[in-house]
Amino acid sequence: MLKKFAPSLFVLLWSTGFIGVKYGIPYAPPFYFVAIRMAIAALLLFIAISFLRKSQPITRSILWPSTLIGLTLHGAYLGGCFFAVSRGLPAGVTALIVSLQPVLVSLFAARYLGEALKARAVAGLALGLAGLFVVVIPRISMTGTNSISLISIAACIVGLLGGTSGTILQKKYGGAIPTLAGTSIQYAATAIVLLTLALIFEKPEIQWTARFVGALTWLVLALSFGAILLLFFLLSHGSAASVSSLYYLVPAVTAIEAYFFFDEHISPVSLLGTLITVIGVWLVVGKQKETPAAN
Repeated sequence: MLKKFAPSLFVLLWSTGFIGVKYGIPYAPPFYFVAIRMAIAALLLFIAISFLRKSQPITRSILWPSTLIGLTLHGAYLGGCFFAVSRGLPAGVTALIVSLQPVLVSLFAARYLGEALKARAVAGLALGLAGLFVVVIPRISMTGTNSISLISIAACIVGLLGGTSGTILQKKYGGAIPTLAGTSIQYAATAIVLLTLALIFEKPEIQWTARFVGALTWLVLALSFGAILLLFFLLSHGSAASVSSLYYLVPAVTAIEAYFFFDEHISPVSLLGTLITVIGVWLVVGKQKETPAAN
């Protein structure tokens, strides 16, 4: 039953992460925000593990791979996305940029995991990038509320690369690591590194409003537990490329949610660029009809 509904549930939960970030980011600097979220999630997992020590042991052998996965899949990905949104990047555009993850995962999985790479992957990557340029380039040169900055784009690209490498690492090493134990280490490592960055670069100006607490609670429970554990479940039952293909559905769902929650309108040009990017990603991860074998 879970295997049947997990993909749809993952897309829905993952898309709300961008909404939760935008809700909470006005009340806390991005690195503090991520560090608090990861610290709470790690603490809750450590408490759970304390009752499951025999089945979820935290051993020295899982420390390094879990830390590496955490710093990429959570640290770089979340840190980049949170920072980008804090610098004014719309939730829909953020989701669109990181939706290129399945394209990069397909390329890297072919190199490092031995997964088959279809010839159309290169075309898909080119088309996906073209779609992003259609959406992003005109808004970089704009002024006012619809403009976006280069630093926010750069931060989002860091998030894209972090999520891509983290997915590859999780697929490669995650199968040998107890899920809860490994995830708790991932979260703890991310919390430590992001807190260090926050102490160096940010002021601890956190407003514990009902809106911020609500966004934080949702991100911890629905994303750090629900979506991430679903991701690991899906990776354990499919290829890295096929699982990452779910990300190409996220921008459309996020755009709809952002319209209702934040009145983020999609211009015809942005809609065209989004469509081009989605087609590009689909070229990489979409199923192809198999040619009948010759008898």
